[in-house]
Amino acid sequence: MEHLFWWQYALIGAIFIWSGFVRSGLGFGGAVLALPFLLLVKNDPLLFLPIISIHLLVFSSWIAWQGSKVTKQQAIKAAERGEEPQEAQGNIAWGYLKKALGIMIVPKLIGVFGLLTLPGNIVTGVIFVIVAVFAVSYIVNKPFYTNNKFLDTIFLMLGGYVSGTSLIGAPLIVSVFATKVPRHQLRDTLFVLWFILVMIKMVSFLIAGIDLQLIHQLWLLPCALIGHVFGQKLHNRIQKAETPVFFQFVGWALLIVCGFGLYSTFML
Repeated sequence: MEHLFWWQYALIGAIFIWSGFVRSGLGFGGAVLALPFLLLVKNDPLLFLPIISIHLLVFSSWIAWQGSKVTKQQAIKAAERGEEPQEAQGNIAWGYLKKALGIMIVPKLIGVFGLLTLPGNIVTGVIFVIVAVFAVSYIVNKPFYTNNKFLDTIFLMLGGYVSGTSLIGAPLIVSVFATKVPRHQLRDTLFVLWFILVMIKMVSFLIAGIDLQLIHQLWLLPCALIGHVFGQKLHNRIQKAETPVFFQFVGWALLIVCGFGLYSTFML
């Protein structure tokens, strides 16, 4: 990145503001909705993936901690009023998170170490098509529920594998989590999951000797922070929406993510 032009640095900074906004507002999509634009500036995924990974580690841990703090404050206020808060069970669905990790961990490791020979673009394309079906069902207010543990397992395994080969497995994982995790726990639960999955990915970067671009974190982390602040305001508005509106918003977000994902997979 030391040999880029000034306008390329400006565009990269703006894209990371956008990435922080999406990540904080939705809880997913920061990588998928930013990477296609970043590759238009400099077509080198390994230049940006370590930066995105570090951002995920920083902001996922921060957001999960903030969510826990807010939940405790709400529980204290509710107790003072003699009420039982909806968030009494915490901001993270640990039970389902552990179950999903148990399903995803092996495909994740397989993806990280590249032990499968399936073409990456084919696997990614299939995943985005599946997620698009989920997204449309949310938009028309008829969420698709499999009620089938086998299908849920397949979707989580595919998401884990693709998150191992890249950082774009989130849409398929979210499509399952959105129907299994209470809405007030969804974002923070996803961030804990992203933290764990990205930690595994970072180990692979270190083993492969990939440059983590640490010097550029000095100015790109503040850019992502700006987007994070505005994304938090969006998240607060989403949380106050009625349940059908919430699912429609998630559906449109997933559909946009799929569009960008398919474009970056087959066109770039």
